[in-house]
Amino acid sequence: MAWIAVFAVFAVGALCATATALAGCGSRDDEGSAVDELRPSDLLEAASGGETTAFNSTRNAFSLPARNLTTEQRREFQVGDSFFTQNWVTAPASTTGRDGLGPTFNAQSCSSCHGLDGRARPPLDAADPERGLLLRLSLPEEFRDLYAPGSPAGSPVPDPHYGGQLQDRSILGVPAEGTVVISYEEVHGEYGDGERYTLLKPTYGIEDPAFGPLREDLMISPRIAPVVFGLGLLEAIAEADLRTLADPDDADGDGISGRVSEVWDAEEEAWAMGRFGWKATMPTVSQQAAKAFHEDVGITSSLHPAENCPPAQTACAAAPNGATDEVEREVTDDRLARVSFYTRTLAPPAARDYEGREEGATLFFAAGCHRCHTPRHRTGTDYAIDALGGQTIFPYTDLLLHDMGEGLADGRPVFNASGSEWRTPPLWGIGLIPTVNGHTRLLHDGRARDVAEAILWHGGEAEGSREAFKALSADERAALIEFINSL
Repeated sequence: MAWIAVFAVFAVGALCATATALAGCGSRDDEGSAVDELRPSDLLEAASGGETTAFNSTRNAFSLPARNLTTEQRREFQVGDSFFTQNWVTAPASTTGRDGLGPTFNAQSCSSCHGLDGRARPPLDAADPERGLLLRLSLPEEFRDLYAPGSPAGSPVPDPHYGGQLQDRSILGVPAEGTVVISYEEVHGEYGDGERYTLLKPTYGIEDPAFGPLREDLMISPRIAPVVFGLGLLEAIAEADLRTLADPDDADGDGISGRVSEVWDAEEEAWAMGRFGWKATMPTVSQQAAKAFHEDVGITSSLHPAENCPPAQTACAAAPNGATDEVEREVTDDRLARVSFYTRTLAPPAARDYEGREEGATLFFAAGCHRCHTPRHRTGTDYAIDALGGQTIFPYTDLLLHDMGEGLADGRPVFNASGSEWRTPPLWGIGLIPTVNGHTRLLHDGRARDVAEAILWHGGEAEGSREAFKALSADERAALIEFINSL
């Protein structure tokens, strides 16, 4: 192991010497300057969310409020929790605060996909009722003027029959759009020591399309529902710090060229940095929540005031909704703010069993995983929720776009994200997914059955890290995985 330790020290020293890596390698004071170098031993920190951290490793590990919220804020958290958890119903109904489901939809509530505020898995077969995998749809940019005139450049162009997302459920009297089907091909390989492995390569299709044959140029991209804790902390990282991490032209020659996702901010009506979603297409937590309400549950808001009914779907357009003379949209601005506050203040769980994990942390550095999964950040002191400001956090993400190679490519660009680029997903809490959600499926579509498979799917900018992982001995691979699962 001596060579690994030497290589890790060299890699960390070299990386931290560059201006582009200060946020990842230095703890930062309030002005954002680097004050020390980050060593593998520094990753053995339990408080992943600073003072907000939830020290809980039960099934409720992802569902607890930030520990430093005030009593009043905890009440607001509970109200937001109720709107996140409880099912919406078909309008009109006596429960006017929660009617307006659909007319087409993927789930009846936020928690249907984000069970216990955690991560979904792909369905095991067509009859599996598990919710949380959906298909995003769009047409090439050349059709913007025809089907989405006036929309921001790069935003998804919806299909005129099926919209921007396949809704596989619907209310009574309205046809669902179709059924998602998945087939898997086995991909075989072996580690440097000769141990063999098998990956599952998925192919996605749509059966029984209700509004005519699917276009040949329709772009389809699967999405699995991720964990939702810690979103406010990620939103509170200063934009300047994240932009400092970007190296779009790989000026330092390390093979990593993270790019900022430039997206349209619907609230500010201006271009902004994207942080949320698998391709970082949403600039704020509230816009992510509004988009999910609209596309996943079929609930209108001030940001998405029209029902999600493409032109071809006449029964959808004719269905009653939950808007009334008193309530212009099905989810009011106040209720959307409560749900957004809830997800912003869900506490990251503490790292566990971190003592004795220095070997795994050293291997994490040696393989270069930290170059995209930036371990440490400092949240800004000017964030709207005081409890989340000024915190040293360990989310293990740079929130940037990285080319992950053809193996993970969906071929569907969004804004400035190409068809092979994805946002670096945070790693905090990853080892608790089996406890909270009962599975170990990872990546944007859940194809990876565990951490090792997720690493083996890495390509593009992450190819070097993948090959370094494959070259490790079985014991070293286990140590690295054990470290990741302790986060």
